[in-house]
Amino acid sequence: EYMLITGASRGIGRETALALLRQDIPVITLARTESRLQELKKEFPDLVKVISADLTSPETFTELQSFLEKQNIRLRGLIHNAGALINKPFTETTDEDWQFMIQANMMSAVNVIRCCKSFMGAGSHIVNIGSMGGYQGSAKFPGLAAYSVSKGTLSILTECLAAEFVSDKIYVNCLCLGAVQTEMLEAAFPGLQAPVQAEEMGDFIASFATNAQKYFNGKVLPVSLADPD
Repeated sequence: EYMLITGASRGIGRETALALLRQDIPVITLARTESRLQELKKEFPDLVKVISADLTSPETFTELQSFLEKQNIRLRGLIHNAGALINKPFTETTDEDWQFMIQANMMSAVNVIRCCKSFMGAGSHIVNIGSMGGYQGSAKFPGLAAYSVSKGTLSILTECLAAEFVSDKIYVNCLCLGAVQTEMLEAAFPGLQAPVQAEEMGDFIASFATNAQKYFNGKVLPVSLADPD
């Protein structure tokens, strides 16, 4: 049984994949940058399958469905880590910006889960990677309205799907991450030093995805060193 990770080519997604692979857990890696995924496959040739695709493209989900069927894949879980960030003042954020954020951060989750659900059995675990920016009651920052709103939708999606998938015994949780040192963070906030490294967060997410469904379902959990105030 495989764990499927979206956004696996860099940052937290890549480190999560590595943490699972070091435990000999087979992984399907999905991201746009195939060369980085192939590096993982070269290091773990018997454990890694690669899907190079853009989660904002509708064709991707037809390809994903076909891949899972042809490979006769069974999934033990899905870690939906892929996403995008726009840092722009609210009054300058266009309709296209909003639509891109919703597509990249919410509809990507909807479509991936819809594709993968039939390949999951009892005990499977879906982990949506949200953000403290989308966690109600947390500190908010100028320029991140579209990003935070789109990430916040994952919280409600998680709660709804946990209720809907009860009879299938498929568990769904959301981790709302605080600042983690990644390429995305560095591009959005040049010079900012996060208190947590991507490798550390990858280890945590890998452990959560493989074990936490025994204890949590339908939960939206802040993962941050700062209080959500």
